[in-house]
Amino acid sequence: MTAIQEAQERPRGARLPRSARREQLLGAAQEVFVAHGYHAAAMDDIADRAGVSKPVLYQHFPGKLELYLALLDKHCDALVESTREALSTTVDNKQRVANTMEAYFNYVSSESGAFRLVFESDLTNEPAVRERVERASEASATLVSKVIQEDTDLPEAESKLLAAGVCGLAQITARYWLSQGLEIPRDEAVRLVASLSWRGLKGFPMHPGEQSGEAAHQE
Repeated sequence: MTAIQEAQERPRGARLPRSARREQLLGAAQEVFVAHGYHAAAMDDIADRAGVSKPVLYQHFPGKLELYLALLDKHCDALVESTREALSTTVDNKQRVANTMEAYFNYVSSESGAFRLVFESDLTNEPAVRERVERASEASATLVSKVIQEDTDLPEAESKLLAAGVCGLAQITARYWLSQGLEIPRDEAVRLVASLSWRGLKGFPMHPGEQSGEAAHQE
């Protein structure tokens, strides 16, 4: 049962611990923002969805922008963390590429639709929104670039450029796949895109001491 469902079973105005109330309000706001976008969403709608009065909503978030930014922080952090986990669960670079692609496809295909707040926001002209999205993209690319730089002789700038390409490929293809109505099964879509990315990355030479161990991973 979600925080919103639990709240809806309580009498209107029933007290919740502050942290639980905050999560409930964020959940309600996410549903409204995903469904309607920032500009069409109203604080009245979010309060109604959460089953609280508007003053209660304003006790936690002073305005619609602050509420949106809190959600954006949450889901940007989730994207970076999923990239970190994708890279840290194996030392096989081919599998790392596949894991990274899968992380983005999972992120985009989540039933919550929260990726739309990050990648398809109607508020990108707002500096605070743009800064958060760019920071998340930069953080994910930095994680990937560190692996590339550690395993190759490429300098930092070149590693970062390749990493940005990997993350960009993952994000754009995942969103395209979703827009096409999931015509290709997710696992197959991940395999195809991971294969494309790996075929390019494996062409860069490894550090001399690592080439023999990596050869088995380039098959």
